[in-house]
Amino acid sequence: MDHTAHHTGSTHEHAGHEVGGVTWAAAAKATLHCLTGCAIGEILGMAIGTALGWGNVPTMALAIVLAFVFGYSLTLFAIRRAGLGLRTAIKVALAADTVSIIVMELVDNGIIALVPGAMEAHLDEALFWTSLLGGLVIAFLLTTPVNKWMIGRGKGHAVVHAYH
Repeated sequence: MDHTAHHTGSTHEHAGHEVGGVTWAAAAKATLHCLTGCAIGEILGMAIGTALGWGNVPTMALAIVLAFVFGYSLTLFAIRRAGLGLRTAIKVALAADTVSIIVMELVDNGIIALVPGAMEAHLDEALFWTSLLGGLVIAFLLTTPVNKWMIGRGKGHAVVHAYH
């Protein structure tokens, strides 16, 4: 998995779309990486909780825990493949993804909680899927600027680049 979210080349490459050495495309790529792990965990957690008839709080808690697990795992596995030891890889994954996952989960779960009937919707209802996927899209849009800001300051996904 490619983690090239920090740009180190010319500031003219993307014609005005770059600030502080980080392109919007690079920030979006880092956010999409994070979103992938979060979406897997979020969808799995919501689907499990809903299928088992759990209440809102335990379902959302499971979805959040799984979003963090899968979000960190994607980075962790990629860094381990690059040859880092487990302890160092865990530290890098935590540094790379924590803020991004927190922002994404706050936005996504906040939207799901605010959409009337979304938490009571069942797996076979459009409201379940539209609120869940719509929340992930909005979370992506709001998390991308956060990641751009962090990467531009050598934080977040920028820490992964020292190991590629």
